[in-house]
Amino acid sequence: MAKDMTEGKPWKLIFFFALPLIAGNMVQQMYAFVDTFLVGRFLGVQALAAVGCTGCLMFLLIGFVMGMTTGLAIRTGQAFGAKDEEGVRRSAAACVVLSIVMAMGLTVVGLFAVRPVLTALDTPPEIFEDAAAFISIICAGVPLMSLFAMQTNLIRALGDSRLATIMLSGGLVINIIFEPIFLLVLELGVPGAALATAASQVIANLVCFFYIRRHISLLWIRREDWRLTKRELWEHARIGYTMGFQSSVVALGAIILQGALNGLGPQSIAAYAAAQRVDAVAVMPMISFGMAMATYTAQNFGARRLSRIRAGVKSCIMMSGTFSILAAAFNILCGGFVIEGFVGAGEAEVVEMGRTFLTVNGLCYIVLSLLFIFRFTLQGLGQAVVPTLAGLMELLMRALAAIFLIDRFGYLGACFANPMAWVGACVPLLIAYSITRKTLKESPAAAGNETV
Repeated sequence: MAKDMTEGKPWKLIFFFALPLIAGNMVQQMYAFVDTFLVGRFLGVQALAAVGCTGCLMFLLIGFVMGMTTGLAIRTGQAFGAKDEEGVRRSAAACVVLSIVMAMGLTVVGLFAVRPVLTALDTPPEIFEDAAAFISIICAGVPLMSLFAMQTNLIRALGDSRLATIMLSGGLVINIIFEPIFLLVLELGVPGAALATAASQVIANLVCFFYIRRHISLLWIRREDWRLTKRELWEHARIGYTMGFQSSVVALGAIILQGALNGLGPQSIAAYAAAQRVDAVAVMPMISFGMAMATYTAQNFGARRLSRIRAGVKSCIMMSGTFSILAAAFNILCGGFVIEGFVGAGEAEVVEMGRTFLTVNGLCYIVLSLLFIFRFTLQGLGQAVVPTLAGLMELLMRALAAIFLIDRFGYLGACFANPMAWVGACVPLLIAYSITRKTLKESPAAAGNETV
């Protein structure tokens, strides 16, 4: 059900919008979590390393898709906040066209680039073929992933985060059912994990499509809505593709880091892969609060209720900061036990290395929470330059860690790559938001709109 976020207490709107987002993003991460867990438990550490060494490439693909579809839907949220129903439908049409075009391009480029990239990353020979097969299937499924992400982000742009969570959960259940069948019954090995995910995406897309057709008339695109102008396409692409590029720039840093990490051997790769899966789930509340701010900001910006944006940021910092502290405490105290569940009790060295990663990262989660809030708020306002600059800072910091820290400190150096990237990205975002905050405060449109 669509939700108008231009009226009511900001903290309450953001909190209750973020809760389903947290669940939905957790479910999204559970796809990779399930792959890692089942592959590690059923096929062994070497198979886990094969999946793990493709993690940075998956981050590149999935990160671009999620960033792009979130950015494209910003204009939809602004149109909804302005009560422009025709604008919402035309925006949805632009989103679908641009996301499909880009997804097809990513698939073609990805399939041709898989083996050269894995070779450039110095992927160990014993896991190369499994890694290539796994990531090739993921590349082939990018259009499915993109279409599903676009549909759920359009629904979120209307203020409904609950429905997207239900859709994601259904897809995960199917994936959990399919994966043991593909791995154990059909004996497809590592590629079977990717095939199970692709199959679940097909079903999830169909369910989401027919639900929108039947129940969300505001998103059901009419024939005349497809007659898009170049200006409309540009306004969507400017934000959507830029946000996708930002995520890709961040992922390029992860690829550089993975190349350096591959030189440390399969055990380091497996430990880093397992720890990253745990870390990815732990940071979901912070990402979700950031995404909530994007929708909240877009709607209030469209309605010209600008002072509410400042109030929302303040409330979100308190809520997301609290979650970041709780997530850090869990990972530091219990993360090792979770990693042991991936690899088994006989891999003590892998477990200890994974625990080190979670401790180093957890201590800096508060910085990450601020990064997401400022980044998504600026994007909700339609700003693209500074968030892109922040992404470049993340790339630079991860590259520096790969070049200098891993060479000198080994695996421990890799563990410090994320905190360095978060701090580097936060600097331009904080400066930009401080400047923007004054603009929101002084804007005549803000007068009389404070609701806290």
